[in-house]
Amino acid sequence: MSTTRKIAVTAVAAAIGATALAGCGSSDDASSGSAGTKGTGSKTVTLVSHDSFNASKGVLKEFTRETGYTVKVLKSGDAGAALNQEILTKGSPRGDVFFGVDNTLLSRALDNNLFTPYAAKGLGQVASDVQLDAEKHRVTPVDTGDICVNYDKKYFADKKLAPPKTFDDLAKPAYRNLLVTENAATSSPGLGFLLGSIATYGEDGYQDYWKKLKSNGVKVVDGWEQAYNEEFSGSAGGKKAKADRPLVVSYASSPPVEVLYADPQPRTAPTGVATGTCFRQIEFAGLLDGAKNEAGGKALLDFLIGKKFQEDMPLNMFVSPVTKGAKVPQLFTKFGANAEKPATVAPDTIAKNREQWVQSWSSLVVK
Repeated sequence: MSTTRKIAVTAVAAAIGATALAGCGSSDDASSGSAGTKGTGSKTVTLVSHDSFNASKGVLKEFTRETGYTVKVLKSGDAGAALNQEILTKGSPRGDVFFGVDNTLLSRALDNNLFTPYAAKGLGQVASDVQLDAEKHRVTPVDTGDICVNYDKKYFADKKLAPPKTFDDLAKPAYRNLLVTENAATSSPGLGFLLGSIATYGEDGYQDYWKKLKSNGVKVVDGWEQAYNEEFSGSAGGKKAKADRPLVVSYASSPPVEVLYADPQPRTAPTGVATGTCFRQIEFAGLLDGAKNEAGGKALLDFLIGKKFQEDMPLNMFVSPVTKGAKVPQLFTKFGANAEKPATVAPDTIAKNREQWVQSWSSLVVK
């Protein structure tokens, strides 16, 4: 969920902060899917990430005790900014593993040859539909999150107006001047929402759809933080700022955040999700080409798809695990939304068209 996450959702997790230290394990031969022996022998592994990376201290300390590896987390802004920095330093990376590149930007990382192939231990337990680089194993899927429109329940109850459910609904006169979204050129959820509209209306129809949204008063801001915490009336931050937009592009996991950090905790989430507007985001991690601690980096990838870390993610980064059998906390399932058929666009299609789509969107909506 981010940030360009995020996601990630990781964009949601950015609102609550993140930790800086982690622990992970090691093993042996890379070709067999376990950590190899190349590297400096250092017990410190550097994880380069977007700002939303987070994990419970107890889980991380346990992995440190078990393996002896300590992970230093180097946070570098949102996922797009972090990825750009790695592209600029490719071959001489700032760390050993990069976490947080998602399916909307995956092609940029792969085309720039940022990663050394490695088949992480436990990949057999990872859902096949998220293994988008399964043949080459340059990246390892770690989590998923759905970018969706969220709505302020109180606003719609007070107005006796049914909240929107689909992309089509958002363009109806009843929802004029109610939606705020992020800039697709600068924001991961903004780009995800654009891609969701392309998946829904096709390359021949998405521009007409955005013309309708613009005529219907959609507001565009730079990033998720501004959209959700300053413009959205349903968020804790929005209430304080007297925000006036009851619809926002965020994540299906945003409602659990509102519940978890409320004092006292409400019995129901103050926000809901229009599940017919969702786009599926998948986040990956990869062993950086030129990593100084390759063995530790491989061990870290094993750790990221292990059950302990996977089960720790939902209430720390507000994303869903990809490893089969990983349990999800009740709060996450009770208050989060489940999009049965989220929109998707193939990574190679995104790669071929992303810049053109964003430029066309910008000329229609922003300029």
